[in-house]
Amino acid sequence: MAGMEGYFGPRSYNPNSSFREIYNDLEYERQLYRGTQRPNSIDLQPTFPKQIPNTVYEDDEFICLDAQIQKFIGVGIGVTTLITENLLSHPFLVLRRQCQVNHNAKRFHLVPFTLFPVIVHLHRSQGITTLWKGIGSVLLIRGMALAVEDIVSKVTNWPKEISWTTVSWKTMGQHILLKCITLAVITPFYSASLVETVQSDIASEKPGVFDVFREGIYRLVNISTPQKGRMLPVWNLVVPTVVHGAFKCMFQSLIKNFASACMQINCRQEFERKGAYPKDWMNQSLLQEIEVTAQLLSLIGADVLFYPLETILHRLHLQGTRTIIDNLDNGFSVVAILTRYEGMVDCYDTTMAQEGGAGLFKGFGALILQFSAHYAVLKLTKLLFTQVATFVKSSSPPPPPLEKLRTPVKPECNKEAVRTPIR
Repeated sequence: MAGMEGYFGPRSYNPNSSFREIYNDLEYERQLYRGTQRPNSIDLQPTFPKQIPNTVYEDDEFICLDAQIQKFIGVGIGVTTLITENLLSHPFLVLRRQCQVNHNAKRFHLVPFTLFPVIVHLHRSQGITTLWKGIGSVLLIRGMALAVEDIVSKVTNWPKEISWTTVSWKTMGQHILLKCITLAVITPFYSASLVETVQSDIASEKPGVFDVFREGIYRLVNISTPQKGRMLPVWNLVVPTVVHGAFKCMFQSLIKNFASACMQINCRQEFERKGAYPKDWMNQSLLQEIEVTAQLLSLIGADVLFYPLETILHRLHLQGTRTIIDNLDNGFSVVAILTRYEGMVDCYDTTMAQEGGAGLFKGFGALILQFSAHYAVLKLTKLLFTQVATFVKSSSPPPPPLEKLRTPVKPECNKEAVRTPIR
């Protein structure tokens, strides 16, 4: 028939084809046979699968559900880490400090097994609350340090956090100076908090909530007057406290960034060994896990490296306060702390002469217990939240089986006119 060259009649479409595939095929036919004479009109209205328009919304809801689950797991692990570092680790902090300041102790508790009978004896004689003494003052001092750091940062515009990959020497110096000023301001209050965490409940009165500020101000006011007994003046404690805190903070930040970078490289190599890694391989869940692991490694490394300096520092802070602590040799009696150190060097020399090198690591078993419990809580929390997320995901409707449309704009079709004229 004249004028029908190249026209093969209505085309049959695969019902499983997407709208874009059908539309592209029709456009291709129109371009191919544009120069030939055609009928006045042809049917351009394809028959769409009934579920195709809905699959876009169902798939988007499924992806959104995955993102919400990953965010839920990340928030849960972050909150657990914060609680563990500030609350659950406090009993081990009390044991560790009591061992550090007791220069006459016969048992050094370098391993955690020797602390188990002592904990049982303390629980029987004083109750379980004896391991939570001073927690209020510790939290107040940490909050005070954050407040001072925030105020100084706003006044001077010095950075509170730095990134070791893009940081300059000037920014690093400003950050270190910010930490030093904060540590110098809280030094007298840190001394008062240390006393509350190590003094025995059965031989001392329980301090009030804000007694840490009263004692700290008292030590600060008497900076230029003779101290009572053998108590060292504050200016003798500021320098070692600032040195210890600043170097520990820098080392902790360095270890955290280094460990995070190494774990990211390791994850990428693991994906490459399997063939290839997807574009979204560094998702929120993986980033959260790397962040938490790097934070834990930095805490362990900094506490282990600076443990001897911390022992000397605590003994200097406690000198002259007439504090009575629990005797951790047996867990039943108490002992008074009476020392006559002239400074850091004298404290180090005396400790090495009387107790040996192991004397600088007294209570190291409590540190091992602390991080073992910390690691166990994080693993248990991750397992628990993962199981909850798996249950929520399994109870949600499955994603649609058809191929998903990913075109942002769908070509418009006139559903009222079945036949579209071609010019």
